[in-house]
Amino acid sequence: MSKRLITLAILLVIPGAATAQNGVEKRPVTFDDVMQMKNVGSPAVSPDASRVLYTVRQWERASERDKDRMESRTHVWKVPADGSEAAVQITFSERGESQPQWSPDGRFISFVSARGTGAGADDPPRPQIHVMRTDGGEAWMLTSAKEGVTGYSWSPDSSRIGYVTRDPRSAAEEAANKRREDERPFEGNFRSAHLWTIDVASKRATQLTEGQAFTVLGLPSWSADGRRLAFSAKPTPMVRDFRSDVYIVDVGTRTIEKITTNPGSDERPQWSPDGARIAFVSEFPTAPAIGDGTIPAMVGHSHLMLYEVATRAAKDVSRPDFDFDPGAPSWSADSARIFFTAGRRTYTEAFAYDVKSGAYAQLTRNRTLQLGSHSRDGRVVAVTMDTPSMPREIYVTDPSFASFKLLTTTNPQAASFALGETEVVTWKSRDGMEIEGVLLKPVGYEAGKKYPMLTVAHGGPAGVFLNNYRAGGLEGGAVWAGEGWAVFYPNPRGSANYGDGFVRANINDWGGGDYRDIMTGIDALVARGIADPDRLAHIGWSYGGYMTAWVITQTPRFKAAMVGAGLTNLWSMYGTNDIPNVLGTYFGGIPDAKTLALYRDRSALSHVDKVTTPTLILHGSNDERVPIGQPMELFRALKDRGRTVELVFYPREGHGLTEYYHLRDRLERIHDWVTRYTLGGTGKKTTS
Repeated sequence: MSKRLITLAILLVIPGAATAQNGVEKRPVTFDDVMQMKNVGSPAVSPDASRVLYTVRQWERASERDKDRMESRTHVWKVPADGSEAAVQITFSERGESQPQWSPDGRFISFVSARGTGAGADDPPRPQIHVMRTDGGEAWMLTSAKEGVTGYSWSPDSSRIGYVTRDPRSAAEEAANKRREDERPFEGNFRSAHLWTIDVASKRATQLTEGQAFTVLGLPSWSADGRRLAFSAKPTPMVRDFRSDVYIVDVGTRTIEKITTNPGSDERPQWSPDGARIAFVSEFPTAPAIGDGTIPAMVGHSHLMLYEVATRAAKDVSRPDFDFDPGAPSWSADSARIFFTAGRRTYTEAFAYDVKSGAYAQLTRNRTLQLGSHSRDGRVVAVTMDTPSMPREIYVTDPSFASFKLLTTTNPQAASFALGETEVVTWKSRDGMEIEGVLLKPVGYEAGKKYPMLTVAHGGPAGVFLNNYRAGGLEGGAVWAGEGWAVFYPNPRGSANYGDGFVRANINDWGGGDYRDIMTGIDALVARGIADPDRLAHIGWSYGGYMTAWVITQTPRFKAAMVGAGLTNLWSMYGTNDIPNVLGTYFGGIPDAKTLALYRDRSALSHVDKVTTPTLILHGSNDERVPIGQPMELFRALKDRGRTVELVFYPREGHGLTEYYHLRDRLERIHDWVTRYTLGGTGKKTTS
């Protein structure tokens, strides 16, 4: 699993322009459509395979008293697994619900929700585990963790739940905060997350781990006999601390045993149903620890690991012929196989590892899916999946993943959208390396006709563009396609999904091979007669923002650019952001006499005199991943040189935007800027 500069993805969707398809009149997609799309996730099959729980996220009015403010809320829905009935919403609280699960005995449904009034305006209610009977009735709050619950798992006998919560502040700290005596040492005074269990019947909670020696990550996993829990933890809560290990805790004695020795990352433990093994994923460091004991970020593939409980031995079961990055492991009901998803080129596929033979098998082809859960007997598996022509929905399949049954139609209005065709395109870069990307063609595309083209650079840098529903995200590609634009999504070297060597290929070479990969891709589309060389624009967010800032210092061929949350001065970036260990990996170590020249040479600020492209800069005011000095340095450098530039900050926002009007403004502002300077005119917002 490659560490990435951008960790927040906003999954909002869109589509294209007016035409008729299959006898149904299609209409152009607008930014109103984008913001009204709903997003599904977290599918969970009931133990008896009869029903599926899942979540739907959408924008809602904050309240009857505050109708102008919009909030993104998730609610829990339920649908029969055989598709015999329509889905129904089963939770409705004003702050939403998430993480739906069935109790293993099928008697209860659980979810996490922040309900009630809290202790005041500055102390809202915290998310707690709620439980309701499967056959109906009101949900009741099970936990009362002061800092709320971040994740949980049911015990096999359904009598207890293991959950994770952060240590609360002491009474003295709370009192100090209220009087604004709230100084905090930088990277100090940590509050760790710890593991608890709670008895469902009595509501008696027991803390299993404590202290600042480590902080618990993710979800705990129960042993088959319900006596132990496996979990992952790391030494500090710092985002830049990539060290973590897998532990086992005895629920009765609270005795903790560390079962991994890797100095890197060991995470996502899953106990097999027969109790014999624990599967997890590991990243192995490629460089020694730096001066404070943390390690450089690991760029490359994770390895699937197996821990034999009887012998207390862990082994790496990765293979040279399996050059993919395995996601979270999920055991088959008979403990014979481990399922997971992994990116393969422009798709996300299902794979299985056979424990006995040690063989890996790819189960799907040309799919973009994510695993949910499976029934108790393993015969029904729930997934989410989208396609270039359909938004993400809930499906069920069998363990062979040979066929899929669609259960939901969450966005029926999408059937009326006119969509541009997507094409997976390949080309040769200047050094002969094959590169791939996705091209979204204009609605009503005519071969031989040249179109304006918007190039979008992904984040990461180990991100990747998939051949999926091109709606939402940074630019709302389907809206552009409906207005007669081609939209190009390249996956240059350094992207995920193309092998371990490929993802590491831009180490010590940001702005080198990856830049040439993007430019040769654009050249290939110009040569095919699709892209008009006189009407090109380039945008990106995070590492995509870095690449956009870099591109405009290297070539004047783009008529407009948008640098979103972009890195512009890598030397100052290292000392001010929350994951400097990532830059250390890509640039040969911390900035010093050996590495400083590379940090400076590959910074856009070092070449800013060459910029002629009108540049829009967008940034969150509270961004710690790429601090606000980065856009300010670029803005000042361009402004003082008399270039066309605009910088917009979004208050309260971090590295990824989360507020409704900010997200909408970003879509429209990018559209207005790019169309104005690429096509001429004033730019026009695309709304209903």
